[in-house]
Amino acid sequence: MSEGDSKPEWTPKGADPAFFTTTVRKGNSEQKGGRLGNSFARLRSKLPDPEWLIEGVLAGDRMRLARAITLVESKAPAHLEVAREVLTACLPHAGKARRIGISGVPGAGKSTFIEAFGLRVCERGEKIAVLAVDPSSSRSGGSVLGDKTRMELLSRHPNSFIRPSPSAGTLGGVASRTKEAMILVEAAGYGTVLVETVGVGQSEIAVRSLVDFFLLLQIAGAGDELQGIKKGVIEIADAIAVNKADGDNITRARSARGEYGRILHFLEPYTEGWEPKAMTCSAISGKGLERIENLITDFLEKTKASGVHENERRRQNVEWFRTLLKETVLNRFFADEATKTRVEDFEKQVADGTLPVSSAVESAIQ
Repeated sequence: MSEGDSKPEWTPKGADPAFFTTTVRKGNSEQKGGRLGNSFARLRSKLPDPEWLIEGVLAGDRMRLARAITLVESKAPAHLEVAREVLTACLPHAGKARRIGISGVPGAGKSTFIEAFGLRVCERGEKIAVLAVDPSSSRSGGSVLGDKTRMELLSRHPNSFIRPSPSAGTLGGVASRTKEAMILVEAAGYGTVLVETVGVGQSEIAVRSLVDFFLLLQIAGAGDELQGIKKGVIEIADAIAVNKADGDNITRARSARGEYGRILHFLEPYTEGWEPKAMTCSAISGKGLERIENLITDFLEKTKASGVHENERRRQNVEWFRTLLKETVLNRFFADEATKTRVEDFEKQVADGTLPVSSAVESAIQ
């Protein structure tokens, strides 16, 4: 950043040029006609130049990367047209990153763990992207985009990119465009992509189809060790880490690790040729983080050597195609005004009990 590129007064001291993936800067007469002025002029336009976005993403420009993801998340037809062009150009540059899904019960310390894990990656000179899917109200569609404030140190690091993606009520809280966001951050040079899910439930099943390795974070000392955990979530985990294994909680954490280890032993592994592991860690002290990362490395080496990694990636791509196809067909179906009127009429008949639901559905799609 040049000396003349002044920042607003509220910018935190020591913040990097792309603080929180975008930085609002003051302009001056020298900048208005220059390269920076032209860049921000594009940002203000409703339809940015696809080539400008593509060039920025491939160059690792976080500001333009954030802009591209915003377009991908948009439901406006014009925005999606530009987004598709950007995605098509970026796709050949994606696919090389390690994709890791992280979930756990509330209070398991997911954000603290991700920040500690992410800083380890960044300090090695590598780049990491965190796609944190936030909870959204199923009624209002509102979203709590607080991940950057909960990962303050990581969000300030120049090698990191944190993107909260509102789920807007989609199945399990998983943002419908998370897959496309992954393509963009990988094309931007981020070698590790973490996808944090909300809570424990259907969102984990959806995220499992997006990542290579799925880590389930747990804590000990909360009564029943399986409290809030569904069997289906444990079945899709490649590893379980009992977090907060420090201080007076170490003994309980080790006991919980043993319990999870016994449970995993009797479950069929999700990933072919891999035996899920249970371990302990402390995101605050950093103890156990190296072992977890080594485990992930071992997992990727084995699955790539056996061909499981490539087969799973291919299966995920097909599954994502089918998911998006269903979503698109449904959206276009309800976009037709005549169809909306007919559906409302069928809804009234169903509500009144004068027409069976199956008959209403069959009539609606004819």
